[in-house]
Amino acid sequence: MDDLQIARINELYHKAKGEGLTPEEKEEQAKLRADYINSVRNNLRGTLNNVSLLNPDGSVTELSKKDKH
Repeated sequence: MDDLQIARINELYHKAKGEGLTPEEKEEQAKLRADYINSVRNNLRGTLNNVSLLNPDGSVTELSKKDKH
């Protein structure tokens, strides 16, 4: 997600609050918002994949994706 896409999200938000959006703009807004949410989730996953926990006994536990059964 780049700065232009974020600026467009904000532009559509302000336009929706003021004069309203056309159906095409509503679709664009929904797509941009979905892309933004996916970007945030991916960034958070990347950060959490690099986090380690220091246990009271001094050992280190890596946080990793848990298997879903």
